[in-house]
Amino acid sequence: MDTADRKPLIVQSDRTLFLEVDHPLHEEARDRLLPFAELAKSPEHVHTYRITPISLWNAAAAGLDADDIVRALKDYSRYEVPPIIERLVRDQISRYGKVKLLRDGAGYYLDVSEDVLLAQIMNNRKVTSYLEGGVFDERKVRLKEYARGHVKSALIRFGIPVDDLAGYVAGAPLGITLRETQAGSGEPLVVRDYQRAAAEAFYRAGSAAGGSGVVVLPCGAGKTIVGMVAMAEVGAQTLILVTNVTAVHQWKEELLDKTMLTAEDVGEYTGMVKERRPVTVATYQIMVWRPSKKGPFPHFKLFADRDWGLIIYDEVHLLPAPVFRITAEIQARRRLGLTATLVREDGKEDEVFSLIGPKRYDTPWKELERKNWIARAMCRELRVAMAAEDRLRYAVASNHRRFRVAAENPRKVPVVEHLLERHRGHSVLVIGHYLNQLDIIAETVRAPLITGKTPQPERDVLYEEFRQGRIPVLVVSKVANFALDLPDANVAIQVSGTFGSRQEEAQRLGRILRPKSGENVAHFYTLVSRDTVEQDYALKRELFLTEQGYQYEIADADPFFET
Repeated sequence: MDTADRKPLIVQSDRTLFLEVDHPLHEEARDRLLPFAELAKSPEHVHTYRITPISLWNAAAAGLDADDIVRALKDYSRYEVPPIIERLVRDQISRYGKVKLLRDGAGYYLDVSEDVLLAQIMNNRKVTSYLEGGVFDERKVRLKEYARGHVKSALIRFGIPVDDLAGYVAGAPLGITLRETQAGSGEPLVVRDYQRAAAEAFYRAGSAAGGSGVVVLPCGAGKTIVGMVAMAEVGAQTLILVTNVTAVHQWKEELLDKTMLTAEDVGEYTGMVKERRPVTVATYQIMVWRPSKKGPFPHFKLFADRDWGLIIYDEVHLLPAPVFRITAEIQARRRLGLTATLVREDGKEDEVFSLIGPKRYDTPWKELERKNWIARAMCRELRVAMAAEDRLRYAVASNHRRFRVAAENPRKVPVVEHLLERHRGHSVLVIGHYLNQLDIIAETVRAPLITGKTPQPERDVLYEEFRQGRIPVLVVSKVANFALDLPDANVAIQVSGTFGSRQEEAQRLGRILRPKSGENVAHFYTLVSRDTVEQDYALKRELFLTEQGYQYEIADADPFFET
């Protein structure tokens, strides 16, 4: 059968969808799938999607109905769609909207569409603790004033998504206008079509159906721009939460460079500086700090210090549990989550859905790469043999200790030297987890080292020197995993990591994905000790990257030692 005559999609009863990449209808089918299916793997020829309850609830929140989804599956499926999949779609889509959260003059209430569902809610102890009084007006039940988020979080654990239509407070007004030309460079400010579409999908023209949710875009794709467009749409005072002080400074610089906000409008709230201004950028660390393990979080008052109209959660997949808790109590504020991946190692994606909001926008990494909005990444794993004495240390080490012995393999250092020579003239990041190893590498290659102990002013100077090309190589610890804007970095050498973490891999790769002039290629190396537990963990990273569609090569580092 001719390829054009076959349909590109295979729908399986285990909720897995296989989409043929080389088929003429691939892009058309992909665009129909993305609103209701999660892209799980995207290697060369066949992409894998999964249908999950949350992916279907995301679709329902975006306005799709079951007929839309079933029709899309049937339009592109090569074989008959399994009946169990159609039943799954109709069942999960029907759940969304059966419980609505609304507000009237007396406060918040749930409007439940079915008696059986109401009985289930009224007999759930985790939910009834948040209710105020009994049932009124047939199937409505009043919530305690603070319980809007808590109830949503409790119900989703029992497979009941809540359609939150209670709306938002406007917040103190603040006119935010994007510049036509960037203040720093004088170059025109271009908002890409997908960035504007993402912000509009979040805001939804100010309706109660919008105003909360998550935008998923790869590192380097300009999520900060999405945040600024959303701020301009909302037009209110904004609190921005980020992962570290470096990210605070980068957000401030971007806001002053690309909007008409002044330095008096934008404040920093960190361990060193406590400014409360119409736009305030704070770290998660300061928000979750407390003087004792069981004491209160003194900086949570920042959430109430001003009449915020919007709260932006940068790297929302890293949201700490205490910030989840306070977010459950500030549901009247519009909330925008920004992330490169919704993968959470603790599996709490449902908390992001219920407390921040549904996924409003997503686009595949490889699609932006093809359009040159991000760099094309070449990923290589170099396996490094251990010297005899180190293999002996590894053999007698405890199971817990073996990973570190392998990760700190001294023979990785000359491999780093060879790679730096190969990429002489490039901007290179050497990234690792263990400080002793990084100290040795920094001293050997005569490059500056940035760790958590490096004072923030010194970090800022080194990052700026690297951006300007005056420092060609930076050795950095895990502080570089998050929200680090080094647009000219085009080579990363990963010498050690955190047990194959997918989050960490996505973040580290993201450090070099910003578009480059010329060939627009980035090189990502991972050094792994051969025949050790480190190699086993590397399989997780390899699988994650190949699932995202990246070319991943494995080679021995032995040739580096033949000269």
